[in-house]
Amino acid sequence: MATLSLKLRIWRQAGPGQPGRLVDYQTTANEDMSFLEMLDVVNDGLIRQGQDPVAFDSDCREGICGSCGLVVNGVPHGPDPGGTVCQLHMRRFKDGETITVEPWRAKAFPILKDLVVDRTAFDRIISAGGYVSVNTGSAPEANSLPIARDVAESAMDVAQCIGCGACVAACKNASAALFTSAKVTHLALLPQGQVERRHRVVQMVDQMDQEGFGMCSNEGECQAVCPKEISIASIAQMNREYLTAKLSGA
Repeated sequence: MATLSLKLRIWRQAGPGQPGRLVDYQTTANEDMSFLEMLDVVNDGLIRQGQDPVAFDSDCREGICGSCGLVVNGVPHGPDPGGTVCQLHMRRFKDGETITVEPWRAKAFPILKDLVVDRTAFDRIISAGGYVSVNTGSAPEANSLPIARDVAESAMDVAQCIGCGACVAACKNASAALFTSAKVTHLALLPQGQVERRHRVVQMVDQMDQEGFGMCSNEGECQAVCPKEISIASIAQMNREYLTAKLSGA
């Protein structure tokens, strides 16, 4: 079980609107540690020295919640494709390596402190989509609403989106098109989403623009860093949905 000696360059910022800078730290890490466990070790050392620990978000640490949004050596979620920072392990790095850790960079994701950003813009996009008109009560019989297998699989592919914001952080325009399109496409494909389909896409896309996210230039960085590997085909689907809705007067 190898131990790595590492130099970390971590973004430190006291609060919103405050100046920030990269600060150097030396640490050692077991190669079997996750990246967040390594940061925990760094923070333990800082606390023992009476210093302010590095603020970063985490929750499930299982690649499900999407809160562990960090840019590691210039790549959202780090060098391993199809995973989040909490699933990144230190064996991915070399002894003596310098690792730069930064927050998401986007106007719509203002920095709160150090590596923590405000991603509530995503919540407002979701809220703008409104509700789904379905009957409440006991669950319906599974076969009462048949859905073609290919449609169900396509809907579930985009429903995997965990709202981490890596797509925004990777895009040179800070576009939220992949996130928004995943949410729009999921319900547009399923029978349950048909009643509000046209209203939903207009409201969500308009809210995305109001939040200050940039335009999609279809270059694919978002797809490359998405931990759930959601395809940019969903963006094309969202654009079709939006155009159809606007032409229909929605």
